[in-house]
Amino acid sequence: MWLFLLLFVMAPLIELYVLIQVGSAIGALPTILLSILTAVIGGYLVRMQGLTVLMRVRSTMDRGETPALELLDGAVLLLCGFALMLPGFITDAVGFALLVPALRHVLIRRYVKVVPVDREAILRQQETGQRTIEGDWRRED
Repeated sequence: MWLFLLLFVMAPLIELYVLIQVGSAIGALPTILLSILTAVIGGYLVRMQGLTVLMRVRSTMDRGETPALELLDGAVLLLCGFALMLPGFITDAVGFALLVPALRHVLIRRYVKVVPVDREAILRQQETGQRTIEGDWRRED
């Protein structure tokens, strides 16, 4: 409930307040043009970094590895692009901050530490070289 309130009520109100303050300081037209300029520049940067992530995913898959971190990197870039396309300077600041690869990787690695991993299953898979999928089944005639 609090997350909903924060994201869909407070964030737009804060964005609107900042836009009004910037507009009163530099004028309406420069504020609109600045908002459009940040969206265009941000879109270009997200596209370039997205292509880089796509190439890393491809090279990881070519080595026969799972590109989990690269896919998370792409998901964060997607959120980054969404934030940059929204009008407002706070979302633009968040979007441009997430464009910094080092910050993005720190956030991803912090998230990966939180996700539980079944280490015993990974060790069994590495020892036997086989992948076992456990499940229930029944035969229907």
